[in-house]
Amino acid sequence: MPRRGENIYKRKDGRWEGRLLKPEGKYQYFYGKTYREAKEKMKLFLENKPAAPDINSKPETKAADLFLSWLECRAIHRVKPSTYESYYHCIQKYIIPFYQNDGYRDISEDTVSIFSINITKDSSLSDAYKKKILTVFKTALREILLDQKEASVILQSIKMPKTEQKEVPIFTRNEQRLIEWTAMNDGDKRALGIVLCFYTGIRLGELCGLRWSDFDLEAATMSVKRTVSRTKNFKNSDKKTILHIGTPKSRTSIRKIPLPAFLIPIARQYELTGKKEDCYILSGNDTPIDPRAYQKLYKKILVKAGMKDRKFHSTRHTFATRALELHVDIKTVSEILGHSSVAITMNVYAHSLMEQKKIAIDKFNDMYIASTAPQPFAVTIPVTTVLPPFTP
Repeated sequence: MPRRGENIYKRKDGRWEGRLLKPEGKYQYFYGKTYREAKEKMKLFLENKPAAPDINSKPETKAADLFLSWLECRAIHRVKPSTYESYYHCIQKYIIPFYQNDGYRDISEDTVSIFSINITKDSSLSDAYKKKILTVFKTALREILLDQKEASVILQSIKMPKTEQKEVPIFTRNEQRLIEWTAMNDGDKRALGIVLCFYTGIRLGELCGLRWSDFDLEAATMSVKRTVSRTKNFKNSDKKTILHIGTPKSRTSIRKIPLPAFLIPIARQYELTGKKEDCYILSGNDTPIDPRAYQKLYKKILVKAGMKDRKFHSTRHTFATRALELHVDIKTVSEILGHSSVAITMNVYAHSLMEQKKIAIDKFNDMYIASTAPQPFAVTIPVTTVLPPFTP
């Protein structure tokens, strides 16, 4: 909250920020490590206030301030904490530092194009992260430049890097079976969550957010209603990160998934008693397990099973691959995974579809071999004349 009668705030990064409204309707910002420093800068500005600008002149735009204002005043109220954390890192680490350099203080077609090229050519960044930075950059610009004539031209100068969909390693059937056996026989019964992921394709955060009330064992279904994530704490607190419980990734991620019959007796065996409806299935109480803690358990199971290290997300890709191997139609696979469209499923799991394409082409190969194989040789003697009966 600002001090009474003053427009000076303490920011989330610990600095103090003062704001003065200029005649042209834009704010002048003043920053300081302390409240007094920010106030002193405002005082000096007011004492040496320049003459009112010509109403026909274009006010100077400080791009860094505009991006910071967008981050703190608009983005924070509209997106999920995990998404905001991604926005925060992209804006603070790449976009604002660029626009703090001399010669790049304004938002223009040239500066936007140069920033886009610099990010694209940065060899220290992965293609996926380059695309994320430029996507956040474009999202912020679209709102900052709202209703400005040059907006469309500036936005068109952002060139997204061409990225190839990387194939996520999956587990073979034998590897999957060995991991399942290890998880089912492990002393830590929370490991059964890995088996659940292999047969439902749910994400790690969705697994950590499951409560017993989400299961209908009579109908053999499971509802995915929430997700758990560890995010940066943007509030003034001693804790750098917090455990956030929110809705799943998208609207279609809120879904009901049928359960395989073999999982029902296992679920009944480990179902909690008492206030089980309010308990998270992995923690056994009203506080969910930290996804990072469950990742450690997952890696421990992989070591016990003698497997190479793989991301937890490989269980989701393995589910999709098994489903396609079993000829489950792509629309059903997409809905079980919670994707917003079949196109996303086809793009993400192109490697799985390729295996099915190979199987289909092999059938054409079998047809060709069958049609070109030599026919069995048989001798037939045409009957042209009738011989008289033999007489001795």
